[in-house]
Amino acid sequence: MAKMGKKYREKAQLVDKTMLYDTVDAVNLVIQTTVANFDETVEAHVKLGVDSRHADQQVRGAVVLPHGTGKKVRVLVFAKGEKATEAEQAGAEFVGAEELITKIQNENWFEFDVVVATPDMMGVVGRIGRILGPKGLMPNPKAGTVTMDVAKAVTDIKAGKIEYRLDKTNIIHVPIGKVSFGPEKLKENFGTLMGAIIKAKPAAAKGTYMRSVVLTCTMGPAVKVNAQKITE
Repeated sequence: MAKMGKKYREKAQLVDKTMLYDTVDAVNLVIQTTVANFDETVEAHVKLGVDSRHADQQVRGAVVLPHGTGKKVRVLVFAKGEKATEAEQAGAEFVGAEELITKIQNENWFEFDVVVATPDMMGVVGRIGRILGPKGLMPNPKAGTVTMDVAKAVTDIKAGKIEYRLDKTNIIHVPIGKVSFGPEKLKENFGTLMGAIIKAKPAAAKGTYMRSVVLTCTMGPAVKVNAQKITE
């Protein structure tokens, strides 16, 4: 295990590892325990009491954080004709069709963060599903990235829309902003995210849904949040 630096160890002492903190206290602690000399990203890690191996227990969706993520998001849109024009006008960095498929296949090009596609383009996009899928870039109707309203999709993404989904260990990992946002904005973003995850609870989920919730910044220690109070 890598040896932690002196500054990290000093900050980590501020966190009681046995404590489940209220949201306000947890957010404040995350801000206090930042150790890097750059504006660290604050992340939420949510472990759910579901089994991602079963289709009826999947938890996936998208939500617009009220204060965004603090990150500039590059959007690629697969569309043609009028819809391509709408995407460009909405601010998409890259818009195209088959030529972008070829560029990704032949040049291993990934200078984008989110992919949006109109439904009629999904047959084309499917050709690179094995490339986009593992990177979490494949457009999906549940995330609002397969849509005819490409302008709204691009606008929402630019405004702070994030996608959340379970990984193989039944944990959702998502950014909720930057340390520089301050406690109020981070608390609002976190509350919006958790509300969406609670609302997305599958009918097939049994027992405790929210197993554990942790907040942390890029280089800082983990702070456990009282999950029971979130769901009350």
